[in-house]
Amino acid sequence: MSRIAETFARQREENRRGFIPFITAGDPTLDATRELIVELARAGATVIEVGVPFSDPMADGPVIQRASERALKNGVGVAEVLAVVADARRKTDVPVVLFSYYNPLLQFGAERLCTEARRAGVDGMLVTDLAPEESAEFAATLARHELDLIFLVAPTSTDVRLARITERAGGFIYAVSRAGVTGVQSETSTEAERLVKRVRAASKLPVAVGFGISTREQVADVWRYADAAVVGSAIVAEIEKHADAPDLVARVGRFARGLLPT
Repeated sequence: MSRIAETFARQREENRRGFIPFITAGDPTLDATRELIVELARAGATVIEVGVPFSDPMADGPVIQRASERALKNGVGVAEVLAVVADARRKTDVPVVLFSYYNPLLQFGAERLCTEARRAGVDGMLVTDLAPEESAEFAATLARHELDLIFLVAPTSTDVRLARITERAGGFIYAVSRAGVTGVQSETSTEAERLVKRVRAASKLPVAVGFGISTREQVADVWRYADAAVVGSAIVAEIEKHADAPDLVARVGRFARGLLPT
């Protein structure tokens, strides 16, 4: 059983719901990323998504796009992301998922990626633009290295596509709350709840809901029907806002704790 599976199994036994924060590696610095991973784990993260910077993040809104741009200017690539995860692993055992587009992973090399990711303490990968129909080889490589491949599903996903995804998915299923790109929204979509029900009919994997979750009230709403809530843009915006503050990590930690329903 993978570390992600063990974490969600323990969560179910304790009748709890999960919190999955997202940050972009290298924003504002790699040192800050290392400390943010540790702080978010202390703040109650179930799993932490660490974004691999990419020059054309088509599924992301402006907040995460800017974070990627800043990280790329800092010279951050796959190797640097793996190194920072390995550093953070000395202080936390919370599961870490690389959140990436396929291009930088393909350039790095799938076998090398999986070997070094496993060594660094990465638990899984979510590749936003990897179609399930084209994922067989990559999925097999991850499986050989005992890494979970996590897929996105959307309200527009057909039942046939959901079936294909669940055949290869591991760890958890990431249900997109609405069509479009990442970013803060004022309320969660009722489509998300319907999507989670469809996913549960096709898979026994835990289901996390993300895209637009940005407040404690929205997290609580997602917890009604899903196993975890993913918060990305709101946390990245907080990092952007306080990037130059000496207590950046502590500020982000307080913000993350404030998202969790009591």
